[in-house]
Amino acid sequence: MPRLPHASPEELNLDPRRLESAFDRLEEWTSGPRPDIPGGAILVGRGGKTLPPRFFGRQTQAPSGPPIRQDAVFLMASLTKPIVYMGALMLVERGLLNLSDPVTRYIPEFAAHHKDPTLVVHLFTHTSGLPDMLENDRELRASHAPLSRFIEGAIRDTVPLFPPGTDFSYQSMGTLVVAEIIQRITGQSIHEYLQRQIFQPLGLESTRLGSQGLDEARIVEVQTPDWHGPDFGWNSPYWRRLGAPWGTLFSTPEEFAVLCQLMLQGGAVGGVRLLSPGAVRQMTTSRLDDQADLPERVRRGSPWGLGWKINVPGSPGALCDLLSRQVYGHTGSTGNLVWLDPASGAFCILFTTAERARAP
Repeated sequence: MPRLPHASPEELNLDPRRLESAFDRLEEWTSGPRPDIPGGAILVGRGGKTLPPRFFGRQTQAPSGPPIRQDAVFLMASLTKPIVYMGALMLVERGLLNLSDPVTRYIPEFAAHHKDPTLVVHLFTHTSGLPDMLENDRELRASHAPLSRFIEGAIRDTVPLFPPGTDFSYQSMGTLVVAEIIQRITGQSIHEYLQRQIFQPLGLESTRLGSQGLDEARIVEVQTPDWHGPDFGWNSPYWRRLGAPWGTLFSTPEEFAVLCQLMLQGGAVGGVRLLSPGAVRQMTTSRLDDQADLPERVRRGSPWGLGWKINVPGSPGALCDLLSRQVYGHTGSTGNLVWLDPASGAFCILFTTAERARAP
């Protein structure tokens, strides 16, 4: 398993006492017969090195479940999205995809319900007006629909909430449409494309879209929303294997750290370059100022790069109130959070198994 070199807190210029404070808090949250968070892990990195990851809690949701494995694999949920967008930016750099093109250039039938003005960049920045989920999302999951059914719904059935480029609304279906663009350009499934173009070149053996090929015993069980049935919830074989481009990436703290370091090093890590420094800057600085019809409240309050969320200190959705607006990152509904600070070269990975909506 590839990983960045380990170092001590002192080598990374980090305060051991403050680190222990964070570790103590997660230990507290994951302890007891009915903990707030069943399991989790923290990994902190800086300057191309990391502390050894720390794991807490249990591998399963059962109160008597075994301790979490040191090689645990976590469900990333929406942390999947920036990796899909990374794959799409690689096609932009190869001249195969243009952000300023209408989506219909690549998917003609996307014009349904007057979506023809939508540009590819609107899908990257959550300004497309597409809904987050399909209206029949629950029914599709309950029937174990293939990914192609979700794609067809995102293309043909979605009705925009507003004209593209005039407002902001977080949209998983926009990520799904980007995944379909990748599939049509390359002739590969999104799962195969990410595997060949990102995970294999970086040697990430435990990171993949969908659980196929992973040791299922390593995958940590997560809390699921009340409406999730046991045969289609986040822990079900169906959902794990579906490989939804908006939320079914699996990874480990040390392998995701490699992806973080690649971003902080301008698109290259370990002698492997996937993106140019210019592409990374576009991904990690707000692109909402490029859209003239967006109101100022959106530009200032919901800044997004091409796939990454930009920190807004003091806002309800802040990655951290004490980090600057240079910091970028993403969260996931399974209780995950990652932030990266290009000024200090530091990043923090917090993976948990608690549904984010009800976590402490």
